[in-house]
Amino acid sequence: MTVQVVLVHGIRTSATMWRAQLAHLAERGNPATAVELPGHGVRMAETFTLEGAFATIDAAVRDAAANGPVLLVGHSMGGLLSIAYVGDEDRPPVDGFVAASATALPRGVGLAAYRTLARGLDRLPRRGQWLADLVLDRTLPPETRLDFGAGGYAYDAQDAALRSLSVLDLLAALRRIDVPTWFVNGQFDQLRVNERLFASLVPDSELLVVPRTSHLVTAMRPAVFNAVLDVALATLEARIAEPT
Repeated sequence: MTVQVVLVHGIRTSATMWRAQLAHLAERGNPATAVELPGHGVRMAETFTLEGAFATIDAAVRDAAANGPVLLVGHSMGGLLSIAYVGDEDRPPVDGFVAASATALPRGVGLAAYRTLARGLDRLPRRGQWLADLVLDRTLPPETRLDFGAGGYAYDAQDAALRSLSVLDLLAALRRIDVPTWFVNGQFDQLRVNERLFASLVPDSELLVVPRTSHLVTAMRPAVFNAVLDVALATLEARIAEPT
């Protein structure tokens, strides 16, 4: 059976951030679905809720699982949500997991500081989009620069989404993850703070740090991230081929 891939985007962005990965997966013959979370992308008018986010991920995973083993891939907020989902007490049909830029516990001073910064940027002219564009122009390669914002930016959903993450018990979820897992961070990612803790709690996991790369590892180094997907897919394919 062919491994199916489900991709979960990060906060403010949308499914369009995965265009480079979708093209790569199509070329290698792996069916892939990039979901849109509530309040983001084509669902911008909706209100973000954890329940809606998990329902979206679960629906995509179960649809994919009807056709083969599933590799779940999440970036940033999408990675944190996916950790909670894969590590749920009611184990979902996920066979492998890649969490990109998602190794910080969303609570306490760190989360409060992030929310304060986001609110401050939101008060700037054009909600600070000019500053975000400047950073993206200087850090992302031409082939992915437009992908990150092609679905629009979900500024209205941002604070509600950040606030909701604080209720996730990620440590408990990590301890329950029993599938091959890859944690992928950029060297300069601000969410690397708990990466060794996260990796230590998942027995069958690897921690990969991409040099000279920011939080936006999927878009800043698309070829490198696609190579990680290749490793994950090859691992699952080898397990499928093993005699039972």
